[in-house]
Amino acid sequence: MKIKDAVALVTGANRGLGAAFARALLAAGAAKVYAAARDPSTITEAGVIPVQLDVTQPHQIAALARDLGDVSLLINNAGIGGSGPVLSPESIDMLYQQFEINTVGPLRMTQAFAPILAARNDSAVINVISALSWATLPGVTGTYSASKAAVWALSNAMRQELKTQGTEVLSLHVAFMDTDMARGVPGAKASPDEIARLAIAALESGQPELLADDVTRSVHAGLTTVPPMYLGMLG
Repeated sequence: MKIKDAVALVTGANRGLGAAFARALLAAGAAKVYAAARDPSTITEAGVIPVQLDVTQPHQIAALARDLGDVSLLINNAGIGGSGPVLSPESIDMLYQQFEINTVGPLRMTQAFAPILAARNDSAVINVISALSWATLPGVTGTYSASKAAVWALSNAMRQELKTQGTEVLSLHVAFMDTDMARGVPGAKASPDEIARLAIAALESGQPELLADDVTRSVHAGLTTVPPMYLGMLG
């Protein structure tokens, strides 16, 4: 898909990677960028069109799909973090919340906008996933990793189903970025602006999946090591 003259909808666009996507899309020549957030007054990027959206509210998604009939690119970026031991009592509530936003949200959005994308000559979906879809940090990311592993599987299914209508699906896997979500995480972090640019380039070149940084590529390679990394990242 080509970004020039495209009409994009970015969820979770008020900060971090979502805001970076909005900037990168405009720089790449998108004709229009709808920037979605629960509170549209928090959208500060110049040149975008703020829209209200809570991806946990099906009626809001349906209303947006009725109003934005010109969308040709959907970027499912909205998500939440959260950490803690998977066996703690609190993890159940966290799991429900993470699945509702990180997993069910992208599925609801894609279901709602698939007919709109089908009507475009050139259309695509980008799902923002994570390196942690393939591994967990014990005692920290169990439920988050579960939500991201699930949306990875859904992305693979979407790609096969949307192919029949000519809509591409790009799965974006990235490790820690310099955003509010990873503020307390030590170590090097990727620039969200650079990740957005890489994702747009990957989409325009027809890639189905992007492993956007060295950490992500290392985690992915660890799936086939003996023993595989996901059996115990901390040894």
